[in-house]
Amino acid sequence: MCSVKLSNLRDKYNLKGRNLEQTEKAVLVGVITPDATEIQVNEYLDELEFLALTAGIEGVKRFTQRLDKPLSNTYVGKGKLEEIQAYIAENEIPLAVFDDELSGAQVRNLEKALGCQVLDRTSLILDIFAWRAQTAYAKTQVQLARYQYILPRLTGMWSHLERQRGGRGTRGGSGEKQLETDRRIVEQKISQLKEQLKKIDRQMASQRGNRGRMVRASLVGYTNVGKSTIMNLLSKSNVFAENKLFATLDTTVRKVVIENTPFLLSDTVGFIRKLPHQLVESFKSTLDEVREADFLLHVVDISHPNFEDQIKVVKRTLEEIGAGSKPVFMVFNKIDAYKHVQKSEFDLSPDRPGNMSLKQLEQSWIGKENSPAIFISAKKKFGIDKLRNDLYKMVGETIKGRYPFNDFLWQNIDDIDPEGITMA
Repeated sequence: MCSVKLSNLRDKYNLKGRNLEQTEKAVLVGVITPDATEIQVNEYLDELEFLALTAGIEGVKRFTQRLDKPLSNTYVGKGKLEEIQAYIAENEIPLAVFDDELSGAQVRNLEKALGCQVLDRTSLILDIFAWRAQTAYAKTQVQLARYQYILPRLTGMWSHLERQRGGRGTRGGSGEKQLETDRRIVEQKISQLKEQLKKIDRQMASQRGNRGRMVRASLVGYTNVGKSTIMNLLSKSNVFAENKLFATLDTTVRKVVIENTPFLLSDTVGFIRKLPHQLVESFKSTLDEVREADFLLHVVDISHPNFEDQIKVVKRTLEEIGAGSKPVFMVFNKIDAYKHVQKSEFDLSPDRPGNMSLKQLEQSWIGKENSPAIFISAKKKFGIDKLRNDLYKMVGETIKGRYPFNDFLWQNIDDIDPEGITMA
């Protein structure tokens, strides 16, 4: 039996992740399919570039190609592949980053054709999560996601994983596949990590149970929309906040008191387009705070040109984790950065949010969605007092709904006899 150490396996399949402290140059590659316009794809590549920047990668050139769907072997066509390869060779670019999840065979073919390391969107996000993880819980979740990502790719990633020839003395006269050995090690590691997470989950569930019946609210939203900044303002705490993606991975819970009314506010990992399902699965226990909240504060970066699509991504993810039916209070943040660009009279393209004034956008959104909303700037502290007041009312309504006879508690205790009968 061939014995393979886990450390060797990590090196072979890059399970340790990249060194994000070192800045590298890369080309960014995307495909324009019938489901997306060229403008949308460029916005997606903007996000991919921001992801790369967060991971210490500088995007120096973009390549796009119109296809019905990405090709199963090389993602892009032969001509586009040759164009990318020529640029990489001429400029000595060490990385190519693709804006979709690639199969193991695609990665192997692309690295052979381009002569450089290839990353897909999922592996890039996994690297960022691995770098951002601070606690043992978050690190375990990221490890689990990374192994789950690599498991189905064992077959296609390495051409040397062929059946070993059997010899005398081997069981059945044939050797064991190195691939099967690697797969067994990965499956064992996944099983171990799941058991570790179950133990931590039980501890965290016990902690949540000890919080009594306090009203619980949870901040949700796309990554980098300002959730942690809002948390700091409301709770007067110092939760880490940074203008980069996935600054927060671990769930943070703080007690907030407004007008002598206390409630718990939680902040957790932000969502993103094409969030790897491995991460959604491994972080589901972290997102228990969202599922168990009384209501959600959905924070939106209104200055982002694609904020409506980001809202849809968050809603889909909430549905996926079982929190889609929660009451939602929309918090449109970063109004200080919102840019109003008026269209010319000859521009017949459909209106986009940036074509409206902030006031028009506010009226349009509230009228369209018929849901409570507020427009603020956490950075400049615009609208924070109104946000506090609205939260006070929402917490009060939640308490009233939970305890319909709560007014009884405010009766004068002197008017109640020991047996609970009101004195005349």
